[in-house]
Amino acid sequence: MSRQNHPSRWILALFCSLLIGIGMWGAIAQTAWAEDYNNRTFIDTDFSNQDLTDSSFAHATLRKSDFSHSNLEGVSFFSSNLDRTNFEGANLRNATLGSARLTRANLTDTVLEGAFLVNVMFNRATIDGADFTDALLSKEGEELLCELAQGTNSTTGRDTRDTLFCP
Repeated sequence: MSRQNHPSRWILALFCSLLIGIGMWGAIAQTAWAEDYNNRTFIDTDFSNQDLTDSSFAHATLRKSDFSHSNLEGVSFFSSNLDRTNFEGANLRNATLGSARLTRANLTDTVLEGAFLVNVMFNRATIDGADFTDALLSKEGEELLCELAQGTNSTTGRDTRDTLFCP
């Protein structure tokens, strides 16, 4: 048997290829796995600057928590208490916030494109520069937000009032 066809060399080559493939997968798969935080309580918790894509916080209590500058695309906050929560600069594209309480929440410069926002309580929320393009809102929610709307989103360049179709 020649040196080139020796079985141990073949096995070593296969093993090295496998290790390289695993290392490359680790470099590619840098985003976080979706997490289930449903029905949990997080008060004054720091979730800022994280990738929480497709995670779920349904029916959670998240008062005074910080999600600023996080990727929350596709995240569910359905029926959650988000009182005084900070979403400044967050990506909430296609997120579900139906029946959530966003009283006194900071949505400054947040992208809510395509978000589900029916029956959301926005009392005293800050929405300066928020982008609501294609978001699904109740008529009452839209009217309340139009009273607060001002600014332009720094990511999308869209005017908040325009994304809400304010008169």
